[in-house]
Amino acid sequence: MNDQLPMVLALLLGAIVLFIRGRPGMDVVALAMMTALPLTGVISVTEALAGFGDPNVVLIAALFVVGEGLVRTGVAQRLGDWLLARAGRDERRLLPPLMTIVAGIGSVMSSTAVVALFIPVVLRIAQKTRIAASRLMMPLSVAALISGMMTLVATAPNLVVNGELARRGLDGFGFFSFTPFGVSLLVLGIGYMLLARRWLSSATAAETAIRVRPHLSDWVEEYGLAGREHCLRVPPSAPLVGRALEALDLRGSAGVNVVAIERASGLSRELFRPVASTVLQAGDVLLIDLFSSAVDIAEISRRFGLEPLPLAGVYFLDRSQEIGMVEVMVPPTSNLIDKTVVTARFRSERDLNVIGLRRGGIPHAGSVVQERLQVGDTLLLIGPWRAIRRLQSDWRDLIVLALPAELDEVLPAPRRMPHALATLALVVFLMVTGVVPNVVAALVGCLLLGLLRCVDVTSAYRSIHWQSLVLIVGMMPFAIALQRTGGFDLAAAALVDTLGGIGTHAVLAGLFVLTALLGLFISNTATAILVAPIALDVADQLGASPYPFAMIVALAASAAFMTPVSSPVNALVVAPGNYRFADFVRVGVPFTLIVMAASVVLVPWILPP
Repeated sequence: MNDQLPMVLALLLGAIVLFIRGRPGMDVVALAMMTALPLTGVISVTEALAGFGDPNVVLIAALFVVGEGLVRTGVAQRLGDWLLARAGRDERRLLPPLMTIVAGIGSVMSSTAVVALFIPVVLRIAQKTRIAASRLMMPLSVAALISGMMTLVATAPNLVVNGELARRGLDGFGFFSFTPFGVSLLVLGIGYMLLARRWLSSATAAETAIRVRPHLSDWVEEYGLAGREHCLRVPPSAPLVGRALEALDLRGSAGVNVVAIERASGLSRELFRPVASTVLQAGDVLLIDLFSSAVDIAEISRRFGLEPLPLAGVYFLDRSQEIGMVEVMVPPTSNLIDKTVVTARFRSERDLNVIGLRRGGIPHAGSVVQERLQVGDTLLLIGPWRAIRRLQSDWRDLIVLALPAELDEVLPAPRRMPHALATLALVVFLMVTGVVPNVVAALVGCLLLGLLRCVDVTSAYRSIHWQSLVLIVGMMPFAIALQRTGGFDLAAAALVDTLGGIGTHAVLAGLFVLTALLGLFISNTATAILVAPIALDVADQLGASPYPFAMIVALAASAAFMTPVSSPVNALVVAPGNYRFADFVRVGVPFTLIVMAASVVLVPWILPP
């Protein structure tokens, strides 16, 4: 044994203890270890800092940005809405497509980001279907963890293991080398969760009734907006074509409030806020609100030559990506007191329309256009989200009482979805074909997403999980130090001496158990950094192919099902699922054993040792 090995092991043990304690942060611990290792004399400062230039670290950072492009353009949200429309209220029909979609998206972006993105989607599904959120959140986390077993770039441990193969001069895994294992384990996961969901709470009252913020549908009911909304198309023959809204005076002459206008823009259609000078064009679709039930929409259509269109949702709720609502109060300092809605110039000065008024807690019936505003009046405004956000700085005239929950679901670049999908397809193509290195393919994707305005510089930097990158870079020097001091050789020899006589399957099972147990206490990325070299040394000592041993470590690193602290993916669903620690143990431990058994059978079959 090398004389310096005890120092390296002591530092490693100290890091694990600090990881378990959770204080300080894992990235801080990794930086401390990166600083301390050169002081032992085992590695140089240059070797300790080499991780910052590692292609895999750059690749992981770039993939965070690619994932952000999918989030900002609404790819995953659109899939969630499709899921709700197809699966209905049947929990058994809902789980398979939900887990498949999450695993599919997670195969090309961060599993933690996928869960964060799908939590509001799943909560909305739970609310609409009256299914307990606890019955859906656990399958969500299981599918996200399995997504890490789908492709080479699905999770950091896969790239770490692949990097260790490359460091030893071996060919790495292909982009889809993980896919047969991931798909097989996903099928097992879906079947298991259809059975294991019985062990989870089915109480829905506390989970679906409590809402931090109101929803748009709540305001539609409270202010009696249903039935006031209409969509009218402007045909080429309409007398309105070519005329400005201010010349028509629809509000005063017909009791019609134009909330928004939808107009063709290239290959898509754009929803925008009308102003007095807006000139109507043929093909425009007017989203209008009627101030009074006495207004006859059929008469309005005939008078102005407009064509009524069917509505897809109550009071334009299907347009919540473009337009929203906000509830505000008139304070004593407001300059709007004693002004009417018209003279207060809400549309021209604030880009918003007043569609509801409550005085003394009672919604005002009829038109609010000529009502003089009083101190304490509560107004419901509708308009573009950017105008709603600006209201928060207008506290002298209007105090924002409530922002709707839908504000969190507004996508920054929904019209860029085709561009994001095309960029993703190009990145996957480049990685699969090997035309350029994976890191170059990911960087090309980042640049294209920025060029196509799917992401901006601020969102790109914000999307990168810097703590994870620092953790990876900080733990990499341990691999060099343990290899140089003979630590990996000792661990590999011990594993071979203990299980080698039983057979390859037993050794693979031992590596899986070692990886899974370490993953209970430290991150799966750090676990992969430590165990991957041991696995390859075991293969050397057995005279076997290194690939099944590397693959078993990668699969085990993603099998963090056993506790809520095993992975950030699990931690994210604890609160919305109202889970206890025992829930993860009861569901996760049996499934981990199932995954281990399946992996030990599948890996040597697909990748013969």
